[in-house]
Amino acid sequence: MSAHPPVHEVSNLSKAILDEVSKAIVGKRQVLEKILTTFLAGGHVLLEDYPGLAKTLIANSFAQVLGMTFKRIQFTPDLLPGDITGGYVFNRANNTFVLRQGPVFAHIVLADEINRASPRTQAALLEAMQEYQVTLEGETLKLPEPFLVVATQNPIEYEGTFPLPEAQLDRFLIKLAVGYPSPEEEQEILRRRRDRKQDAIPLQAVTNAEGFLHMREIIEEVYVDPDLERYIVELVHRTRVHRQVAVGASPRGALALLKLGRAYAAMQGRAYVLPDDIKTFARVALQHRIILQPDLWTTPQAVEHVLGEILNSVPVPVVD
Repeated sequence: MSAHPPVHEVSNLSKAILDEVSKAIVGKRQVLEKILTTFLAGGHVLLEDYPGLAKTLIANSFAQVLGMTFKRIQFTPDLLPGDITGGYVFNRANNTFVLRQGPVFAHIVLADEINRASPRTQAALLEAMQEYQVTLEGETLKLPEPFLVVATQNPIEYEGTFPLPEAQLDRFLIKLAVGYPSPEEEQEILRRRRDRKQDAIPLQAVTNAEGFLHMREIIEEVYVDPDLERYIVELVHRTRVHRQVAVGASPRGALALLKLGRAYAAMQGRAYVLPDDIKTFARVALQHRIILQPDLWTTPQAVEHVLGEILNSVPVPVVD
């Protein structure tokens, strides 16, 4: 491990990326920061919120600013796995089968309303998310690097949907809600649209795929104190023994906190992780990885309350 990884490169570039994306997304700096942290940590994002809150615009804006390819897949009940992965089609001109790549072959893929597709189709995307490859006719094809998925769900429409099983939810590093803008922010949205005189929002690329992968390499050198690792493990362990939790987070939850903490520390210009870095992401990284007792399933904010109890009960280590 290098003694002083150049985290200032990650910090400066991250700020430039967020500043550029903020030209399109008004007043959601913390949400954008969490999404960029997740991308740098090598994970995928699940956005669950109401229609019209810029979920698609967020994914598209990040793709433009990161200088990466972008594809959007509208999930519907009749969507087939081949519609995502692609397949071989017969070329009559030379009597051969030619590979036609599906929309999954892009750096950033927006899976819009993922819970509307059948479990079989969901599995095709989730396999790609986990393995970073697809298999067509026995041939394994690598996906572009980096490969990042932003999936969306509508929390108010359940008719004709197929909720993601817990094992598949676990594939997402974080689960986020965008939230409504404040009246002042909403007026700013209107003002910017009026001044722009068009719906399209032109954004400049701040980096590219190679530059982004270099940022990830730097993050791998960020130091994590053993006491902080024990803190992460204890947080995840408490989700398994809490009286109101039926199924706690898996070791993948602990790994998520480790990776998010390191990425966030580098974005702040630090070569070491602090307890606050872990606490910043504990809720969004663990809320979709636990199953509460059945009597709490209809209680609003029950997961947030349980995680709040856990965060307050675990002693915070003092890291020098």
